[in-house]
Amino acid sequence: MTDIEYMTECMTKDLILLLMERRNMDLETALDIIYTSDTFQKLKDSKTGLYFQSPLYVYDFLEKEIETGRMS
Repeated sequence: MTDIEYMTECMTKDLILLLMERRNMDLETALDIIYTSDTFQKLKDSKTGLYFQSPLYVYDFLEKEIETGRMS
């Protein structure tokens, strides 16, 4: 596993926990939301550098995507 893959996995875990805490989602729903999101696709793309940001910063993108149906 590369450093970028590790950081992406850690970020994904943090995003799932934030969804569960802030939106009262169960684990299955949170997993489905994150893994089908455009935010996750951008997170996996090392060119974006999103994996290097704070979880709350990335969560903000995810929140906007959930609310509007798109990242920005």
